Amino acid sequence: MIAAKVVDAINAQINAELYSGYMYLSMSAYCSDTGIPGAANWLRVQAMEEYTHADRLYRYLISRSARVTLTAIEGPPTEWKSLQHVFEATLEHEQKVTAMIDGLVNLASEEKDHATESFLQWFVDEQVEEEGSAQEVLDKVKLAGGPGPGLFMVDAELGRRVFTPPATGEE
Repeated sequence: MIAAKVVDAINAQINAELYSGYMYLSMSAYCSDTGIPGAANWLRVQAMEEYTHADRLYRYLISRSARVTLTAIEGPPTEWKSLQHVFEATLEHEQKVTAMIDGLVNLASEEKDHATESFLQWFVDEQVEEEGSAQEVLDKVKLAGGPGPGLFMVDAELGRRVFTPPATGEE
């Protein structure tokens, strides 16, 4: 049986993942509005990925016969100073999510909930990838040095990112 504390914490994480998707969608809209379509694409794909994370947690609770409780999602920011600021905020957000996942793993361990601890390992590994990806884009945006040919090339690269839905049962 899954402890009520763990269920509550996973429900909070579902909300956090949905917020992440909402925030990335807002960033995507900002980039579209400011003429950076590749970054808008990258961020929209990131939003879709976050929704799959929420769904993975949702389905885990259901599989454990636990109650999913969805709560209001806070409105995300809608303005940023620059593309560099967007990706600085992205990296900072992913670091925050990593800390939240670490907290979940710690809670599952404290509660001796080995099934949940095992389940959460996927998220631990995913966060390494998420932070790395955000850092990589931020580094490229900084290297491009603002508007100009470098940013045009980075934006074109970001525009090639494609969302690949998880295979049935995989997520």
